[in-house]
Amino acid sequence: MPMAADEIADMIRAAIPDAQVEITDLAGDGDHYAARVVSESFRGMSRVAQQRAVYSALGGRMGGVLHALQLTTAVPN
Repeated sequence: MPMAADEIADMIRAAIPDAQVEITDLAGDGDHYAARVVSESFRGMSRVAQQRAVYSALGGRMGGVLHALQLTTAVPN
């Protein structure tokens, strides 16, 4: 069963409480999403470390329940 966009956003916010999360369903199938995650906690982290933090927040669901996630991370301006 695919993950709902709200569930993805909630999991990210639970692990990264200050995160601003925008989720877009890319294919309309509940299985292919794009996420933009902005967090002050990313400041000073490499882009790879930022993305690892987000994937960690998803608790191993990538490649299983969550098939594809196009991820963009950033720090607030």
